[in-house]
Amino acid sequence: MVDIPKEITHTGHHPRMAVVWSVLSAEIERFAAGTGATLRILDVGGGSGGFAVPLAELGHDVTVVEPSANALASLRQRAADADVTDRVRAVQADADELPDVAEPGTADLVLCHSVLEMVDYPDTALDALGRVCAPGGAVSILVANRIAAVLGKALAGHFQTALDLLTHVDGVIDGRDTIKRRFETATLTALVGGSGLVTEQVHGVGVVSDLLPASAAKSETGTGEALREFELATASRVPFRDMATHIHLLARKPMR
Repeated sequence: MVDIPKEITHTGHHPRMAVVWSVLSAEIERFAAGTGATLRILDVGGGSGGFAVPLAELGHDVTVVEPSANALASLRQRAADADVTDRVRAVQADADELPDVAEPGTADLVLCHSVLEMVDYPDTALDALGRVCAPGGAVSILVANRIAAVLGKALAGHFQTALDLLTHVDGVIDGRDTIKRRFETATLTALVGGSGLVTEQVHGVGVVSDLLPASAAKSETGTGEALREFELATASRVPFRDMATHIHLLARKPMR
């Protein structure tokens, strides 16, 4: 993995998100290829700009599609505070409205983080992501991992809940979950492949970081640096990758 730009590492993100930032940084580097080209980035369900604003600070143009008016208000304030208002565009819409608010084939990089768990039809959402992505562009997907949820409940002694998560086809607890589904690496890659996108990388996000108390996360260095390095080192290694709290996948839209 490439080094993460200081504009990103200094934004206070949880150490586990270093994995996602590292993948995105490598993609940006690949796109620019020494030319310093500006990416057109579409952040679907981008909330208050946790990814959008740092990417805009790196000089890229980012459009955030988000249904929450409150989140978009926070996004605008965050962009103003970072002096990147001219590079951040906010659009209030749901993920399933993407074809109505984004031109096909115009995004060099599409982010879809913690969205596929919530939509009614993830295959339809992925088709829409593929349409708005430019040929040769990339789609960054972050989803909740079913295996991690099962293990987490079992380790906490909630064995019946763990069994419910294990046996339910979507990996959810009936009537008690705030999301509609969880994924495993195999089911996610199959879904992505069905949309015409080609999976290039799969990483685990939060191999151990979400299992640790806050004090343990800072015990060794006081800054979480050791935890960050551990997450980066284990993110692509099986079986650690497949036990992480979230799965991060980078897919490519084939050239015409």
